[in-house]
Amino acid sequence: MKNHIISQKELQEFIETNIQSFHKKRIEKLYDLKIETLLKRKNPYLFKAKNQNTSHDLIKNILDAYLSSQEEGIFGNFLERLAIFVCERSFMGRKSTTEGIDLEFERDNVLYIVSIKSGPNWGNSSQIKKMTDFFSRAKKIRGGNLSKSKIIAVNGCCYGKEKSVDKGDYLKLCGQEFWEFISGINSFYIDIIEPLGHKAKERNEEFLIEYSKVINKFTLAFSRSFCSEDGSILWEKLIQFNSGK
Repeated sequence: MKNHIISQKELQEFIETNIQSFHKKRIEKLYDLKIETLLKRKNPYLFKAKNQNTSHDLIKNILDAYLSSQEEGIFGNFLERLAIFVCERSFMGRKSTTEGIDLEFERDNVLYIVSIKSGPNWGNSSQIKKMTDFFSRAKKIRGGNLSKSKIIAVNGCCYGKEKSVDKGDYLKLCGQEFWEFISGINSFYIDIIEPLGHKAKERNEEFLIEYSKVINKFTLAFSRSFCSEDGSILWEKLIQFNSGK
């Protein structure tokens, strides 16, 4: 199948429309967050070992660690939608309805079933085994409906590199190789960078205003509940709150 070369205009319009949801959800995470939730989700032993002895620094470090993990997930979902859109335009790809498979498309008499991840180091051995099990089931399901096409499973990673592409049960394509695979364009992994910056400065300024409010509010609440009269952090009380029965 000859692929359609996705235009920069198509790419830009999709990214500028959909990147807004990433910025919106970042702020929503701040609005919805409670200090009790924050203190219970992060490891207090780690921050004690790092000698975090002021309320502001402790709250900022815990909040930054929490938000970083949240943003990875939110942005990962955006990249998955982008990859499906790109493949849809380029090779008539489609979001898969098969469990554990994100994308499927046919090219040169081959059906590709794709599991999309953000980066190459996304899972442990049990998670990787689960993915290969999904690939195996999908091949059985899709194979029964195909008379000619060969089926190849692909773990596609939106950034990074992988030395060994052939993993036996599937191919692992990362970064440039993955974006070229679904778009047919060698430079596509670079082409997506510029549109991602659409209104990023304005959106980030909005986020930082709300972020500063949360830092100040949580620092005050933490100091009232977990600091002594002389201002020292009451680590035992914090550990009991985080990990006690």
